[in-house]
Amino acid sequence: MQRIIKLWLPVILCMGAIFYTSSIPGEDIPSAFPFQDIVYHLVIYLILAYFFARALKKTYFNIGTFSLIIFTLLFGVLYGMSDEIHQSFVSFRSVSGLDVFIDGIGSFVGGLLCRILT
Repeated sequence: MQRIIKLWLPVILCMGAIFYTSSIPGEDIPSAFPFQDIVYHLVIYLILAYFFARALKKTYFNIGTFSLIIFTLLFGVLYGMSDEIHQSFVSFRSVSGLDVFIDGIGSFVGGLLCRILT
């Protein structure tokens, strides 16, 4: 049980961090550099996908590379879509298909990195 918690807790914490930051009204988000929204989505979903793929790989030992990448990509895109729906209820935030696309790219890269590094 400890092993399962150790593997899946980072996934849950990362999802919580995404949910929390998505709850911040748009007017309260400072602009630090151009395209920061794209960079944020790419990096945070890469991290989430890495943790997810690692947990999936170490929970289901016989999962193949293709399945690992596909499940990780689907997980990232679906969570990204739910995040965009959540943002639609936050003031000065909006739904963006581009954000979901970038989430998918980050998820794909995170899954590949996990496959390469672990």
